[in-house]
Amino acid sequence: MLHGYTPPARFLPYLSWTEIAALPDRENTVIVLPTGSIEQHGPHLPCAVDTVICAGVVGHALARLPKEVPAFALPPVTYGKSEEHLHFPGTLTLDGPTLEATVTQIGESVYRSGFRKLLIVNGHGGQPQIMEMAARELRLRHGDYIVVPHGTWRLPHVAGRYLSEREKKLAMHAGHAETALVMALAPDTVHMERAVANYPPEFPSKLLSPDGRPACSWSARDFGTSGVIGDPLPATREQGDAILESLAASWAQAITELHAARWPARAEPTWGMAHHAGYIEPHR
Repeated sequence: MLHGYTPPARFLPYLSWTEIAALPDRENTVIVLPTGSIEQHGPHLPCAVDTVICAGVVGHALARLPKEVPAFALPPVTYGKSEEHLHFPGTLTLDGPTLEATVTQIGESVYRSGFRKLLIVNGHGGQPQIMEMAARELRLRHGDYIVVPHGTWRLPHVAGRYLSEREKKLAMHAGHAETALVMALAPDTVHMERAVANYPPEFPSKLLSPDGRPACSWSARDFGTSGVIGDPLPATREQGDAILESLAASWAQAITELHAARWPARAEPTWGMAHHAGYIEPHR
């Protein structure tokens, strides 16, 4: 079914329009939008990794919420901005303006439905700036809209206890932590017999990159033919279960805090952005 990892009672599209209109305190109900991608993740993981992880973490977080915290998930934005992986078959990518427009228009629809809190949980490392731009646009259009863009992995979790120092330093894609988490969420899609380790060279400027990660723009094929940037070989299902539990707990807490949060509201759109967004300033 469409709800995937999300409990059906927490999946907004399963409500009728009359049920949504009758929801109490829509202004403080948290709507959660997972955003992922369809892009290569090495020979051992499916192309859906980023979408699986963000939707899976959101669903498990919502399952942990007490009933008194009103929050609902939307279907994930499955396609992302994945040009850095387009040399590998299976990568499906949108360009930046298309993705930004998609997220912005979803956000507008959420606002028109009477909600005033939108949490964007982004699962793909190639597009956080897009989510930030969409969130800022929505805030400039609507001064009473709280839109929070945040990365799936940016809340506290326990993955670090399992990773080598080299993995912590250089891994970026289809490595230990992602592999373990997909083992927990979609084990039938993982093929460890195909897994390989592959790290990028350390960047030669310590000033520009103290940890050695690439400071320049890159595409995945810059680092070899596997598409892997890290070492998935030590990953286990048990590690993935622990990582999932820790991320779900952190996100449940974040949703609870966002429900309770109050933020200064501006009564009308900013003058310049109102016209940019297609709004007409009311006569006074």
